Amino acid sequence: MDVRVQGNAIASPFLSAVDVFETEYDLEKPVKVHVREDPDERTWAAHYPTHHTLNISATAATSAMARELALHEFSHMARYEQGHPSHLQSTEEALFLALAGESVERHKLAHCYQIANHMKDIYADDITLDLAPADKLVSFLESRLAAAVADRPTAPPRPGSRLATAGSDPEITAVNAAFALALVERHDLVSREHRLYDLARVAESDAPSIDVRAFKRRFRTLGPDPSESGYRKALVDATRAYAADRGA
Repeated sequence: MDVRVQGNAIASPFLSAVDVFETEYDLEKPVKVHVREDPDERTWAAHYPTHHTLNISATAATSAMARELALHEFSHMARYEQGHPSHLQSTEEALFLALAGESVERHKLAHCYQIANHMKDIYADDITLDLAPADKLVSFLESRLAAAVADRPTAPPRPGSRLATAGSDPEITAVNAAFALALVERHDLVSREHRLYDLARVAESDAPSIDVRAFKRRFRTLGPDPSESGYRKALVDATRAYAADRGA
């Protein structure tokens, strides 16, 4: 597995992630790591004919989560190389199918992309959590959800965020809570007394129009090996459940 860290970034977290990843998986294409001077704690993967790119903010690259974030993005790359429907399905196509004839506010459309990202994350984390302990991930989910429910929104989330922060409105925060619960239940990571459940109840109370249990079920029960049409239907249905007949 060929990983090249570009610039002056510290390479050790990424090389450590490679060591963990290679115990069970490999990538055919090389990976170029770009550390960006971005104040947000964001990571995202991009795929090209000759290589993958791991984009990561400088803040994230120097955080305690750097190795785990890199491992998560390697898992996205693996899903892409596997030809998994979750990573080949065009989000734009699915949203067009789901929202044809609907009038949807721009920020809600951004939320639909966030939901599509969550569905991809479920499949990437099926790999990630097969390789590494979940303690840091659970703490990360808890802290991000706590931040989101503590403050009122100022702007919609930026693409690439694993969970929305205080910049998200209560409705997408409730969906994000459903995602967090779905992930920990899918992998049996915490008990029902965990603080995530308390935070999810607060998020749900702030957004009574969102059925948190229904969204949790959608994320948690995604089949491991869906057909292209089956995955497309799941994404279309999730989009409609959030946005259809709710736009301005």
